Amino acid sequence: MALFIPEITLVAIAAIVILLDLFIEQKRWLAQVSISGLVIAGGVTIAMWGGSYPAIFSNMLAVDNFALFFKVLFLGVAFLVILSSTDYVSKFSRFQGEYYALVLLATLGMMLMAATTNLIAIYIALELTSISLYALVGFLKDKKSTEASLKYLLLGAIASAVLLYGMALVFGFTGKTQLGEIAQVLQTLPPMTLLASPGLLMGIVLLVAGFGFKIAAVPFQMWVPDVYEGAPTPITAYLSVASKAAGFAVILRIFFSAFGMPEWLSQNWGLIFAALAVLSMTIGNITAIPQANIKRMLGYSSIAQAGYLMVGLAAMGMASGGSILGQSGVLFFLTSYAFTNMGAFIAIIAISSKLDSDLIEGYSGMGKRAPLLALALTLCLISLIGMPPAAGFMAKFYIFSAAVNHGLLWLVIIAVINSVISAYYYLRVVKVMWLGEAASAEKVPSSGALRLALFLCCIGVLLLGIIPGFAMRLAQLAASMFVY
Repeated sequence: MALFIPEITLVAIAAIVILLDLFIEQKRWLAQVSISGLVIAGGVTIAMWGGSYPAIFSNMLAVDNFALFFKVLFLGVAFLVILSSTDYVSKFSRFQGEYYALVLLATLGMMLMAATTNLIAIYIALELTSISLYALVGFLKDKKSTEASLKYLLLGAIASAVLLYGMALVFGFTGKTQLGEIAQVLQTLPPMTLLASPGLLMGIVLLVAGFGFKIAAVPFQMWVPDVYEGAPTPITAYLSVASKAAGFAVILRIFFSAFGMPEWLSQNWGLIFAALAVLSMTIGNITAIPQANIKRMLGYSSIAQAGYLMVGLAAMGMASGGSILGQSGVLFFLTSYAFTNMGAFIAIIAISSKLDSDLIEGYSGMGKRAPLLALALTLCLISLIGMPPAAGFMAKFYIFSAAVNHGLLWLVIIAVINSVISAYYYLRVVKVMWLGEAASAEKVPSSGALRLALFLCCIGVLLLGIIPGFAMRLAQLAASMFVY
């Protein structure tokens, strides 16, 4: 039970926050209690790093470095989300307790997703995360937010049904729900037996489709622009970073642990992810170009970023367990993307709150009105393009190197072309901020908590871009479980 302390801490803090909300007048304490819980859970998780722990709860939850890596990532993102929400929560001041509690519970669900090694447990953790996010998206209770929440709920329910059907087919063929036991069954079967089992292959395809929705990959991305635009901006940031990272954590664990062998099967799902990567990068970037709303633009951008991440998954499939370049590249990319996208959205929270609009044209002259916010947003957009010295450059370098090493040069060429395309719409925002005429000389205010969150993100973007060695070493240690 001691290995479950981070998760227990989050449940306890969520309950305390809800109870405190009933009795205290100063609601700002709710954010501070939530942050305290995240810090405690994070400290305990970091203390477990490098230990040799057994799996817990009848081998349903792993306590390996891979799970710990993602737990720290999710706790860090939740920390930044709550820190940057301290100004924004005035828009739903009556429900602050529920807001913070749901963020904590969604984080708990993501931590479980990264640690689970059983199909049933994965599905339960996924639903805990999803239900919390459905509610958070509709927190503004206006027309756009309600519509976004309803659309997210309906499409998410369909994706969950598809995922569950895929799991049922895999269980029906193998008779197992434990990932390691599924792998043992598959490895004992001759290739022709697997090829003669359309049910199993359909199950794998449905798993790809179900998780494709969670990571916003094409053609399962239709919910992204409306949900990103309608959700409260801190929750949009949370969705774009933590939810996507949780989806990739589960994909990495399932497709390595259950379908990593035999080699021909691994290479086939690797090619599926390569095809999805091309579609996601191309469609995401092209549809982002004409967007006038910055949240919708970053929504389409996140689809393209999912495509870059799937280049790493394709490399993982082609490596067949003999190399961890693709996996460690994905982990590093997710870390750098967390700092980058959180930083971009935190700057947008401050600027859009002042403008009361998310239109890009409203950002004109922001370099004069709020130079530090504009500078931070510029740094994050440069990182999203993949330009040095920001973290995005090193993230793409590691993933593209892994793909080239495993014979996917054609995929890397397409990814580089897409990075060039993305520069057009990212730099358009930079141009508007620094070369456009300001509509007024009025300054853009921001709280100390928001400025601290933005500062941490910018420092993270620069450190990962200039001295990536330490973070990459942690990613390699976390990905070492992927070596047969």
